[in-house]
Amino acid sequence: MKRIFALLLVAGSFTVVAANAADSNSMAGWISDSMCGAKHAGSGAACVKKCVEGGMQPVFVSEKDKSVLKIDNPDAVKEYYGSHVKVTGTVDSSAKSVHIDSVAEAK
Repeated sequence: MKRIFALLLVAGSFTVVAANAADSNSMAGWISDSMCGAKHAGSGAACVKKCVEGGMQPVFVSEKDKSVLKIDNPDAVKEYYGSHVKVTGTVDSSAKSVHIDSVAEAK
């Protein structure tokens, strides 16, 4: 009986860890540009589009702490300049960048 309980406890722990790991890759925020960064979080879509068309790089601004991350694959967000989005991707904290796997308008 103790072995069954221990096995169930371990299995439950792995389920919780796996669920948390999946959520850690999802973030809400805004797509801005490398010149303005967090200044346009929530406003200024026209400015973001103009800056990106003028040569600035698109960046992701975290809703949580307004941190700015370079986007490794900028083509993934070209339809979302200035938008409030939810992204799924891989963050490289040492490079302060994110590789975006999926992006959608935030609700």
